[in-house]
Amino acid sequence: MAVAVVAAVTTAAAMMLRRLISFSAPFSFFQIAAKNNRGKIIVANTTPLWLFDLDNTLHNASHAIFPAINVNMNGYIAQILQHAGLASDADSVSALRQQYWQRYGATLAGMVRHHAVRAEDFLREAHRFDNLAQMIRTERGLVHLLKRLPGRKILLTNAPRAYSKSVLRHLGLHLHFARHISIESMQVHGQLRPKPSRQFLRKLLATQRIAARRCILVEDTVENLRAAKQIGMRTAWMTGYLRHTPPVAGMMQKALRLARRPAYVDFKVASLHQLARSVAR
Repeated sequence: MAVAVVAAVTTAAAMMLRRLISFSAPFSFFQIAAKNNRGKIIVANTTPLWLFDLDNTLHNASHAIFPAINVNMNGYIAQILQHAGLASDADSVSALRQQYWQRYGATLAGMVRHHAVRAEDFLREAHRFDNLAQMIRTERGLVHLLKRLPGRKILLTNAPRAYSKSVLRHLGLHLHFARHISIESMQVHGQLRPKPSRQFLRKLLATQRIAARRCILVEDTVENLRAAKQIGMRTAWMTGYLRHTPPVAGMMQKALRLARRPAYVDFKVASLHQLARSVAR
């Protein structure tokens, strides 16, 4: 009986994801046929556009990378605060990071806005690693798994371009994304607007000339998924790497990690294997 229950749950999850990418049932998600005003058959592209996060979505950043970033970021922020004559102890730094992360979606945005920090300096100092390649952990067969997902893929990460480019190359995924959008490019009217900025997500939809309902955001960060859902995107919550997420980098996920799927999450998966397997069924 237990086996039957598990099978039923798995089947239901697979059906949910197929509905997620089949935007025009009963038509295939690859195309819809219709007639134009001259009576000719035209094909409207309805292939989904996948927006993939990087850290804790395509690889396990909680294993070693996030802890190193936390140390680097705390040290750099402490220097900035100390130079400004502000409290720079560990508790003050942690409180400031949490405040900016909650308000802007990224500590960087708050540091730029309120402390005149240069974004490139902050990102460089926060992402200093002795040997990045040795710190990366991921599931096997990522290239094959991405190929099984129909449609274009865009990398959409709040990480800096140099770091995310290095991680993609190490994973062998650098040729498998149509675009690579890092935090430096997340600007609206000259202002930094990283995820979960709905302004930037709408701008992305406009530049891609695509309807929100055709986009699927694959993320570990529920705040970003909620923003995407609010503007009409589909959402897939990647939970497999959240077990050891540092407190500042995953405040809301910590409370939701073992909870039921939030209403703004269309599909909850533990791995890219599960995502690809569900689509293939």
